[in-house]
Amino acid sequence: MSRLLKFYSCQGTDIERRTLIQIWTLDDDGLEELHDYIQWLFPLPDPSQFNSDAPLLTDKDIESFKSDPVIQANLMKSFERILRFFGFSWTEDGKVVEGNNFQERIPDVWEIFNHNWLRLTRILRSMTLLGREAQAQALYDRLSEFYRTTKFPIPPDTFRYWTEAVKRG
Repeated sequence: MSRLLKFYSCQGTDIERRTLIQIWTLDDDGLEELHDYIQWLFPLPDPSQFNSDAPLLTDKDIESFKSDPVIQANLMKSFERILRFFGFSWTEDGKVVEGNNFQERIPDVWEIFNHNWLRLTRILRSMTLLGREAQAQALYDRLSEFYRTTKFPIPPDTFRYWTEAVKRG
């Protein structure tokens, strides 16, 4: 079992010796300050240009993510946690909506272009690759609404990256 799968099965840690549960319980300020957890929560097969210690998602990892119910449940918990970080929530009918904390998250996440918008590209692509296409699409739909209504200053190239992440996985 790869280190990534051990981490996602709550049987191991990331490179900084944090468990998945410890990352889930960080507050929003903690998630904002740390920059090396996102690659563990939402892995990709490509090396990270920001974190050389990030795990690389293998074909075997992808198979395990898609077939293991514990890993799938943990991936959903990671998704729901990161949604809260962005000020969103996941509804029972499968939509991403503005959450109770949306207004307070605007300054850190939505007011101006920042590293969190890069994180969104990673999240969309990872969720698509790992068998959670519906969740990635729901998040994309919310982002698409923001872009169309110019609610926030999302540039066309950023929106294009989000679109490609959902389409190609």
